[in-house]
Amino acid sequence: MNENTSGTGNLLDTTDCLEAVGVFRGWKNLFFIIIFLSIMLLQACFWLLDLGLIPIPQGAAEGEEIGTFKLFVEPDYMSGQTTGTPEEAAEPEKTPVEDKPAEAVEPNKPAETGGPVILAAETEILSPNDLFDTKPAEKEFLFGVTFEHVIWIMRFVNAILILTVILYCLTMLFSLKISMLGRLGGINHITRAFFLSLLMLVLVLPWQRIFGGVIMGAIFTPGEFLRWNAEKTSDMLDMVLYYMRFSGYIVLVFLLLILSQIRSSRWAKAILRRLEII
Repeated sequence: MNENTSGTGNLLDTTDCLEAVGVFRGWKNLFFIIIFLSIMLLQACFWLLDLGLIPIPQGAAEGEEIGTFKLFVEPDYMSGQTTGTPEEAAEPEKTPVEDKPAEAVEPNKPAETGGPVILAAETEILSPNDLFDTKPAEKEFLFGVTFEHVIWIMRFVNAILILTVILYCLTMLFSLKISMLGRLGGINHITRAFFLSLLMLVLVLPWQRIFGGVIMGAIFTPGEFLRWNAEKTSDMLDMVLYYMRFSGYIVLVFLLLILSQIRSSRWAKAILRRLEII
């Protein structure tokens, strides 16, 4: 009687653990898709700006924080200074115009002919906005996407990527605990998958914001990219470091994500094989 009760209890525990495994597998796959799309979108933003498909306006790399109203900082058109907004820079100092009497025509001097006669009353005074294009970067776009849109996309993707990687790593941890408590098997695969996801989390976090550039994470801020892009030279070593920083680093994170997902899939198959479901 006790053996039957014990066997029924173990079966119920195993069934509950399998239901939990099914839930965590679904969320794990969802987080994998979000991380995959975020990495692809972040790399798309990088290559659009790096290849010049979306132009970077002048003065965009002056500071780390790039706001909506500080984005297009252009030099003063009159004095060459960089202070003030483009609208203020385009407006020269207004000087009062004094009405001058018309010069008298000498009686013995014949009137000059052969050219158009321009009267002062008919002269049109052009405004500074007609002389200068205050927002040249806004007119150059790719499918309606401007530089400011790319900056906001990068910020949004960075936030989503960090949160999703953390949740993905926690999902692996909970799956490992369920496998150990329920004795479901596949501990080797889920343990490797968890440590791969943990290493991915460590590499993704923007440590340069904490340690001041001593240790860098795969995620980069828009200001960091603009500074590196402005300082990029034709030197081979600088080019290798530049592309390894913004493209190679994130490729390493992508490989860790793929390996972790493969290991977790093998873990699920090992559980089903051990329970003789397949």
